[in-house]
Amino acid sequence: MAFTFQINNDVHFNHDKQLLATATAAAPILKMKTITSKRLVSLTKDSSKLGGIWTKPAVDQNLDRPLKKGDSLIIDFGNHYVGHFSLHIDSVGSPMDAPLTLRVKFAEMPVELSQNSADYKGWLSSSWIQEELLHLDVLPTELKLPRRYSFRYVELTVVDTSPKWQVSFSDAQVTAKSSVDPANFEAPKLKDPELQKIYTVGLKTLEDCMQTVFEDGPKRDRRLWLGDLRLQALADYATFDDTQLVKRCLYLFAGMTAEDGRIPANVFTSPADTPDDTFLFDYSLFFVSVLSDLMRHQFDSAVLTDLFPIAKKQMDLALTKVDDQGQLVLDDNYPVFVDWSNDFDKGAAGQAILIYTLKQFIALAQLHGDDSSSYIATLKQLTDFARTSLYDQKAGLFVSGPNREPNIASQVWMTLAAVLPQAETKALMQRTVEKLFPVKNIATPYMYHHVVEALFISGLNDQAVALMKQYWGRMIELGADTFWEAFDPDRPDYSPYGSTLLNSYCHAWSCTPVYLIDQYLLKEG
Repeated sequence: MAFTFQINNDVHFNHDKQLLATATAAAPILKMKTITSKRLVSLTKDSSKLGGIWTKPAVDQNLDRPLKKGDSLIIDFGNHYVGHFSLHIDSVGSPMDAPLTLRVKFAEMPVELSQNSADYKGWLSSSWIQEELLHLDVLPTELKLPRRYSFRYVELTVVDTSPKWQVSFSDAQVTAKSSVDPANFEAPKLKDPELQKIYTVGLKTLEDCMQTVFEDGPKRDRRLWLGDLRLQALADYATFDDTQLVKRCLYLFAGMTAEDGRIPANVFTSPADTPDDTFLFDYSLFFVSVLSDLMRHQFDSAVLTDLFPIAKKQMDLALTKVDDQGQLVLDDNYPVFVDWSNDFDKGAAGQAILIYTLKQFIALAQLHGDDSSSYIATLKQLTDFARTSLYDQKAGLFVSGPNREPNIASQVWMTLAAVLPQAETKALMQRTVEKLFPVKNIATPYMYHHVVEALFISGLNDQAVALMKQYWGRMIELGADTFWEAFDPDRPDYSPYGSTLLNSYCHAWSCTPVYLIDQYLLKEG
């Protein structure tokens, strides 16, 4: 298990009423649309799909056919949606002499329907499994489930009725929710059909994660995470351009810092705005990145005035972790994330992320009219250390940790941070492809995004496109309507939670092909 819970009950938080009021004022009114489905499917084995499970049209397509104890059916809504499910239920036959016991199971991917939730033994709470057991005393009724779900498929199982009567269903609907309307955005027409499909699925992923905040995943967590926000905001600028939602999220983080000034890695917004007691070094610094990216996309002097002090505090706190030699030295109390996988050393990547965000902060400081001279000096020290102590001249690669380990994450983040001149950076990524590819020990689209962007930045466009197709395109081959939270092409059934039942198959940090395609293939192509 690469990620562990942080429990910091001794941490106290500030609640800046003015900043939080600004966040509240920016909350969107969610857009609703109702989708009705009468298409029924059944599960079938298909080795080309995730978990070897796919669907085929059901033999009987009548949703309203009478069902008895033990009968079930699967409704297919045709695409992924986030919203509320409703259904008309009636009894058929003799008078209803016992309650209906009904199991309703929601799935983003068919493989979820092939598994028994009782068998789940993972480390995340099983309460995230999208399954309900209902007892209905009186029929007919309009079943309107109060919880919001993230799904394409709904399985209805009649657990029990009575020998005297049966049950029938009709009017199966989902009231889908998002802060954006895709009808208001005209997606580009790409010559490459595979890239077009990747773009379309990425756009749908972004749409379904844009709720009252940029959620990480609408199925599970449903929170605002700073690392996800940074990537979602970039994708948003390239598509729906909802800068108001980005500002809302920034103000939420700014309004709920710890007493020592650190920004939590994520926040909750229901039932009230609440900071989580989880802190990640790189995520706190990405507050600087999100603010910098926003100011470059759409300058707002009021936002800069409000949020620059928060960004400055994150940078000042981060720089206390730098020793006299210019080396970043972290401890377990403030870890650097980089990727879920712990199969590689993250020290050099953390150093590069600090350089990357410090450059952004210096530009913000100059924009804000602050003296940046001390930060410029620190940037030189950090960069010099990376070039002299973390770069292995013989191997031509950056190394990390006491074992001087070369890994992809180190090369990628040093590339994104532009630690070397452009010509040397291209050579660095060429050596990375030659010596460290194919990609191994990386578990998330989050890190794959950075690998692809580093290839683009280095001018290795063909390799970048190929990797994008191999990774995001592979998810589509396996049946994705939206892109996933975790995916290892060598182990398609991989789950960081011990079961694919808990995997999120629509996740914020996987939507970035829309940004990568827009930024590096359309604008620069």
